[in-house]
Amino acid sequence: MEGVPKQELSLFDSTCIIVGIIIGAGIYETAPTVAKCLGSGPGVMLAWLAGGLLALTGALCYAELATTYPREGGDYIYLTRAYGRGSGYMFGWSQLAIVRPGDIALMAFIFARYAQTLYAPFGDRGLFYAAAAIMVLTVINICGVKAGKFTQNLLTVIKIVGLVAISVVGLMAPPQTPPPGASGTFSGEGLQLAFILVLFTFGGWNEMAYVAAEIKRPQQNIVRGLVIGTVAVTALYLLINSAFLSALGLMGLSNSQAVAVEMMSKVFPQAAGRVIAILICISALGAVNGLIFTGARISYALGADHKSFRPLGRWSGRFGTPVWALVAQGSLSLVIVLTAGSFVDTILYTAPVVWLFFLATGLSVFVLRRKEPHIPRPYKVTAYPLVPLVFAACCIFMLFSSTSYALAKKPVGLLFLGAILLVGVIVYRLSKGRRGSGEGE
Repeated sequence: MEGVPKQELSLFDSTCIIVGIIIGAGIYETAPTVAKCLGSGPGVMLAWLAGGLLALTGALCYAELATTYPREGGDYIYLTRAYGRGSGYMFGWSQLAIVRPGDIALMAFIFARYAQTLYAPFGDRGLFYAAAAIMVLTVINICGVKAGKFTQNLLTVIKIVGLVAISVVGLMAPPQTPPPGASGTFSGEGLQLAFILVLFTFGGWNEMAYVAAEIKRPQQNIVRGLVIGTVAVTALYLLINSAFLSALGLMGLSNSQAVAVEMMSKVFPQAAGRVIAILICISALGAVNGLIFTGARISYALGADHKSFRPLGRWSGRFGTPVWALVAQGSLSLVIVLTAGSFVDTILYTAPVVWLFFLATGLSVFVLRRKEPHIPRPYKVTAYPLVPLVFAACCIFMLFSSTSYALAKKPVGLLFLGAILLVGVIVYRLSKGRRGSGEGE
């Protein structure tokens, strides 16, 4: 029995999706590298503030698009309408084959790494924990929207409380006074990597767009959720980085291998390791669950439009979820778990294609206003056209930075990325998609 998406997500549910996906475990992994790249405390804080403001410009662009086209699939719908079926298809293909499974696997690995510190009966790599996290959360999301959103809300609330708590602990610790003349080094390459990592750590502010068809009162709640979620995360990131700098100092933060544990150890040396491990496990699980929940909606939109992926475009009437899209996404994530490299490598492999499509979506605000002026827009981007232009400029900078950095450091990853995109082009050329939700009114 086939069904359709229903409006089951409240403003709170939607905001928890955004906050829960953005605040994974990335902040604990990227903060030391960002500090090392920038070489000064004020530079660190400015970078995280700039990341939040740039994410907000993107969120406002997505707010206009999502309220104008409140359908499942987000960018897939906007790109198809703005540039044609091929553009939407390539976005859906890249998300299905590269970006979403890679993000899910990355967060599952972080969960596994810290779960291993609590109980490690399965060897050092933690593959069992990573695979189990993906499989269990995929099954939960298959079982229904209520199960998925309850899991997301619970994990998000716990992680926010925990993040605030360890920030307070860090600010209570005796401040670390830097030695005279101590400072880091700054370079253009360091700035590139810092912003790649900062904006990766803010990744997820656009996730509500993928579930727009399931949000109650979408014209109001989409905008509110995007703005509230992005601003809340920016505040939390500034708070935790100020705590890191206060407790460890710039040099301590830059050289840290386990920044949150080292900060907590200043006040609670005996309990620090286990407390932080539990918090990061919860944070990573919240991100995995949110990525699974929203990512399957992109594959569902792709399947609804293209015959080659038709099974993915079926919405289960029994469970009220895109079951086959969830199964496919989970299976690809498991494959990556068995073959992935390091944390930063995984980001570098996916960043260029992510920023390419962000750029195309940002520019689609202009294209769709001109192409479809007759469609009502419940929300129009604040300070148009400045905000979309700033977002587009950010995307161009990040596309250039991530591509040039990957070419210099990990060219094999770009070749792999290009090969997967080429396969997508070949599949598209060999198949004939049927007219669907991405085209026309």
